[in-house]
Parts: sequence; structure tokens; C-alpha cells
Amino acid sequence: MNAIRSSLVFAWMVVSIIPCGLGLVFCSLFLSSGSLWRWFARPWLRGVVVAARWVGRVDYELHGAENLPGPDDMRRVILVSKHQSTWETFFFPSMMPHNLAYVFKKELLRIPIFGWCMARLEMVPIDRSKRSEAWNKVAQFGVELMDRGRWIIMFPEGTRSERGGQGKYKSGASRLGVATEALLIPIAVSSGQCWPRKSFSFIPGKIDVSVGTPIPAAGGDPEVLMNQVETWIEAEMRRIDPTAYSDAADTTEAV
Repeated sequence: MNAIRSSLVFAWMVVSIIPCGLGLVFCSLFLSSGSLWRWFARPWLRGVVVAARWVGRVDYELHGAENLPGPDDMRRVILVSKHQSTWETFFFPSMMPHNLAYVFKKELLRIPIFGWCMARLEMVPIDRSKRSEAWNKVAQFGVELMDRGRWIIMFPEGTRSERGGQGKYKSGASRLGVATEALLIPIAVSSGQCWPRKSFSFIPGKIDVSVGTPIPAAGGDPEVLMNQVETWIEAEMRRIDPTAYSDAADTTEAV
């Protein structure tokens, strides 16, 4: 039954993105990126989350929403999130009070329709093989986008981690935060228990998304700031998904 439910959700995603994506690309000739988000991107992304919820039986619960600045708050914000699944890449831009800009590898632009849409929604594609050039691009576009009310979202581990696993936290997000005097908002998400990485099958259950207290980056040390982000996220992961971590009990007792 899970295989059938999952197949229905993925089939809907493939079928629906064709007219929606082509419509977005065509209308990008006349509309601003904000309008493209409002009329095309957000509705489709919400549709994916809703389909996963009602058909795939993948529910979610959001904790700490009060830590997110409101839609009229124009402070610069960088979301720094755990990354276990594709699910959160749909969920975050569908529910945040500001439009998001992902920092992503430029190879994704080659994906038909999906990549074309990303190119027109003002994201930040980077070439990972050229680290210095990539950082300069992130810094340049990050400032421009944040000053127009966009939030930057970055996954410090760089790629999806196994449920219960932990990758190396890179300091790109905190470096950008210091350079732009932005708020760093750490996020823990237990999506790996319902949509494992490299999988096309859902596991019915509930994903917990926990938003931490904003961390002002202005004047801080990038390494110290990222260590602070990492410490909070990894401790929170053990709280919201304790069965995935062998040291969860010890962490809880320490807290």
C-alpha cells in the first residue's frame, strides 16, 4: 500500500510540474520573481506537501514558529537547516513568511522545467569546483536578495545526511551571516524517518520541524557561530527523533 501511495504522489508531482513549470517560465517574461513565487512556485510546492500528507500519509508538526521574523520584518535572515530529505526543500519555501533563495549546485539547472524554474526564481547557483568564486557569488547575490526581502537558506552539511547521521558542518552560512550582518536561524527536521534520502517511497509518520532562536551574526566569528548552530541542531535532532541516535538518551540527560 505504501508503494502505491508513494507512486501516486510522485506521479502527481511529475504531471503537475509540466503545466505549472512551463507557465512559470512563460510568465517570467512579464512578471517579477515575487509574482512568480505567489502564482506558481508556492502553490505547487504546497501541493506537494499536501499530497505527501494526505496521500502518502506523511504528516508534519512545526515547533518554534514564533522564532521566525514576520512578513513585514526586513532584517536579513539566513535559514540554516538539517538536511535529510527532499521533503524540506518543498516545505520551507511553501510555509516561510518570506520568499526563499536556495544556494544550490549549478548542475540542477540542467533538469528540464524544474531547473528552468529555479533559474527564473532568483536562486543562487554555484560551481562547487570553484570554491573562491562560489563564495564571492553567494556573498554578492545574498546581499542583493536579502535587501529585497528574500531569505537565504543553506544546508551546512552540504548534502542530505542519513537519518541518525551527521555530516561536517561547513561555515559558509555563518561567513555570509557575518558579512551581511544577518540573523542565523537554525532548524532541525526529522524528515529522514518518513522520506529517506535516495528513496522514492514514503514511510507513513510525522516529521517534526523545529525552529531555533535567531542568532545575530554581526561581529561574530564564523567558526564559533557555526559551532553554535551545529550544537543546537544536533541536540534538537536527538530530542525530536531520539530513536535514530544511539546517544540521544545521554544528550537529553546532559541538557
